[in-house]
This record gives sequence, structure tokens and C-alpha cells, in this order.
Amino acid sequence: MSLLRRLPGQPFAEIALLALGAVVVALISQHAYDMQPCPWCVLQRLVFVVIGVLALLAARWAPSRAIVAIEVVVFALAGAAAALWQHFVAAASASCNLTLADRIISGLGLDSLLPDVFQPRASCADGAVVLFGLSYEIWSLGLFILLGAMAVKAFLAPPPP
Repeated sequence: MSLLRRLPGQPFAEIALLALGAVVVALISQHAYDMQPCPWCVLQRLVFVVIGVLALLAARWAPSRAIVAIEVVVFALAGAAAALWQHFVAAASASCNLTLADRIISGLGLDSLLPDVFQPRASCADGAVVLFGLSYEIWSLGLFILLGAMAVKAFLAPPPP
């Protein structure tokens, strides 16, 4: 029975694994299968990285867990909004240059610092990819919702004995 008991930081370690795993899948899609990302795709990658790093911090340091759970929910909502915007607005646009996503990525300098990860290389219409019948941004949306729900559950869970 003691093997099944969860460790105090385990929910956050799981959140981090899922969030950072999404970035790994995106990078494999890009570099192994030539599915080039648009600015909104790259912005979602950034949000997954932020959620993953925050969750790793919470998994390690107990005092930050409640605060990080709230931050993860906020970033998950932001990521969900980016995925919805990409799906309903940006994917129908021939160009997504100088959009909010493009300005955030270039403003942070991530496209020059880590171009293989954070440089947009396709327009939103050209970057649209379908996996198992759903577009990538819908998969991303689902994962943001799951990560947010996991953070809420971790926040509401009683502290371990």
C-alpha cells in the first residue's frame, strides 16, 4: 500500500513531464517530419516550457506549490487562448507576421537565442498540421486544459501526512 502513496511533489512532476513532453513532440515533428511551426505554435511551445519549469520548481520546493498551481492554471488558460486563436483566427490568415505571438517571441529574443526551438518558420495557414484527425492546436488545447485541471487538483488536494 505504501508504494501507491503519492509523493508530495508528484502531481507537479507529472505536470512538468507532460508539458515538456509536448515540446519534445513538437520538436520531433519539426525536425524529423519537417512540420514547421508558425508564431502561434511557437508561443504555445513557450507556454508549455514555462508550465514545465514552474511545475519542476513546485515538485522540488513545497512552499511554492500553492502559488505555482495558480500560476500553472493562469499559463494553461493563456496557452488555451493561444490555441483557440490559432485555430479560429490565425489558421485562416495567409500571414501571421507581426501578430501578438510573433511580437512576444521576437520581443523576448527567443527566436535568435534558440532558433531551432523558438523560431517561427511557417505562416499559420501553411503550418496547419493534422494528427489523428485533429489539428495540432486542438491537441495543444486539450493538453492545456488537462494541465490546468491537474494543477487545480494539486492545489485542492490535502497536504500529505
